[in-house]
Amino acid sequence: MATVKVYDQQKQESGELQLPPEIFEVEVKPEVVHLVVRAQLAARRAGTHSAKTRAYVSGGGSKPWKQKGTGRARSGSNRSPVWRGGAIVFGPTPRSYVFKVNRKVRQKALAMALSARVSEDKLMVLKGIELPEAKTKHFAKMLKQLELSNALFVLPKESASVERAAHNLQSIKVITADKLNVLDVVTYKELVLLEPTVGLVTQRFASKEA
Repeated sequence: MATVKVYDQQKQESGELQLPPEIFEVEVKPEVVHLVVRAQLAARRAGTHSAKTRAYVSGGGSKPWKQKGTGRARSGSNRSPVWRGGAIVFGPTPRSYVFKVNRKVRQKALAMALSARVSEDKLMVLKGIELPEAKTKHFAKMLKQLELSNALFVLPKESASVERAAHNLQSIKVITADKLNVLDVVTYKELVLLEPTVGLVTQRFASKEA
């Protein structure tokens, strides 16, 4: 069972915490993580792209000129794809890019992503976050003390002050434990869990809703 140190905001040790091995010590299989990341990115796509076929392009009707005798190539409609302003052949149509990934696979991929952060020594557990004001400068000061530059913070519950303070920092993201996902974990180089968050993540896996 992996044991990690718990730090305060000044990066002073305040204890230790044991991490459940079934979540934080799983063998990492890149192909499984890649599949779930691809599914998350695909689900974000709007799929609203569209191009007009011959049925929707304005014009058409009568034949532009007679079949023979003009010296020009024969043509039946100015909606033809070879005409300027004509239709598009095999153009994109609105569609959904979503594809299903089984719940057990998603759950396993999240455990792998968390395990990877532990093995890389890129997971930090904080006792808590307390800011004098919901301002970016206070959050940035805390980051400097914690020696973090590109991190995902996972809170046990929503905190308007913390989220507001971190909002303007492009390399920082703050989410709650119920929104923890594979894409965010692999996107940011460092993972910061508040101490109560570890218990919530464990409960989430136990309830099979990861």
